[in-house]
Amino acid sequence: MAKNEKKQVAAITSMDEDFAQWYTDIVKKAELIAYTSVKGCMVIRPYGYAIWENIQRILDGMFKETGHENVNMPMFIPESLLQKEKDHVEGFAPEVAWVTHGGSNRLEERLCVRPTSETLFCEHYADIVHSYRDLPKLYNQWVSVVRWEKTTRPFLRSREFLWQEGHTIHATAEEAIAETERMLNVYTKFCEDALAMPVVQGKKTESDKFAGAVSTYAIEALMHDGKALQAGTSHYFGDGFAKAFGIQYTDKDNTLRYAHQTSWGVTTRLIGAIIMTHGDNNGLVLPPAVAPIQVVIVPAAMHKEGVLDKANELYDRLKAAGIRVKLDDSDNSPGWKFAEYEMKGVPVRLEIGPRDIAAGQCVLVTRHNGEKTAVSLETLEDSVQEKLTVVHDGLYAAALENREKRTYQCKTIEEMNDALAHGDGFIEAMWCGDEACEDEVKAQTGAGSRCIPFHQKQLSDTCVCCGKPAKHMVLWGKAY
Repeated sequence: MAKNEKKQVAAITSMDEDFAQWYTDIVKKAELIAYTSVKGCMVIRPYGYAIWENIQRILDGMFKETGHENVNMPMFIPESLLQKEKDHVEGFAPEVAWVTHGGSNRLEERLCVRPTSETLFCEHYADIVHSYRDLPKLYNQWVSVVRWEKTTRPFLRSREFLWQEGHTIHATAEEAIAETERMLNVYTKFCEDALAMPVVQGKKTESDKFAGAVSTYAIEALMHDGKALQAGTSHYFGDGFAKAFGIQYTDKDNTLRYAHQTSWGVTTRLIGAIIMTHGDNNGLVLPPAVAPIQVVIVPAAMHKEGVLDKANELYDRLKAAGIRVKLDDSDNSPGWKFAEYEMKGVPVRLEIGPRDIAAGQCVLVTRHNGEKTAVSLETLEDSVQEKLTVVHDGLYAAALENREKRTYQCKTIEEMNDALAHGDGFIEAMWCGDEACEDEVKAQTGAGSRCIPFHQKQLSDTCVCCGKPAKHMVLWGKAY
């Protein structure tokens, strides 16, 4: 290993030594973010933003395939508008940032910097929905929001972050519930097919649902260190917001009815999920679908005749095949380049030198396992596509294995504590449905309820906490 490569890798704290510092080292050394003078806010640097653009591109296509349209709502919400839905405003009150002045003049009414946009969509729907013919409205927006978090960490929790928020309105409860479930399935497919991240689908408990929602569904992922991360949520609002905002429509029978609504969203937190699901002690490891660079070409002995010409030819071929490719023809040493692109998580490295050219081949190295394969230049495009699939499948399999080995089935709180003594993870345990038991489990184990999985198991007949008859199996865990 080259001297510069050793220095580059040594800049990352081992995840086994200090997982939090390992994470911070990666987001900085891989040039994903930079800190700012505004506490809790970050600069998303070009490489980090390119990952978000790929997430956005794929998801936006999935939304449009399901009939959704993009809109854009204002950043500011009048206080009186926010106050219209009591549970909603109480849920967000501790995190709201307020604008009190315009220039040097105090505003007659405070403006909330949007923490979410339900109230704005409701105001708009009240203006445009009048008849059953106006329904459904399937809207989404890509914006930033502000939540005044006390404890922040890049991508996972910041005071301003990027997200998409879908907001739909329907004639009936059945249609709205179907939409809520459909979008949870979209998120699941995206996480597993694009991010190589297995997730558990489920319903949030009453105490953990979104403020103002009738029910909240979520997908939960397990990170490398055994902590849970909520990767996406989908909410069914019923007609509660419609009643608060007077959103009524005339049905086919000429009856005035209240509409039913949903909302759903994912955020730049997904970039943090990618880091903590797939990263290693050499840096970032990116799933091919969202990697800004899928293949990096590193030529050896560039000073020798024909090497750069061949590298450029391979670059053109791969680019024409729709692969995101970079040719590094800088004067840095090959060892430095290897470490640099390992740090940045590029899925496949292509090495080409005079001997390779003479043999009509190149070497492909897969980032997730370091495996080297000599492939024919004649079939390069197919070989690269195959390797990208290998990377995705390998990442998914490793993440699933981590989840399975860190998932424990427990019948008592004592068993939960014994399991967690071996390291954090998911706990599957039965629950009676009483919020007091939910709180007690967290107090005694540190593991809160993550969701009530759709796929239920009858592990026992009694609650893990109180011993009374159980209603559900709950997925418990410590979380980011």
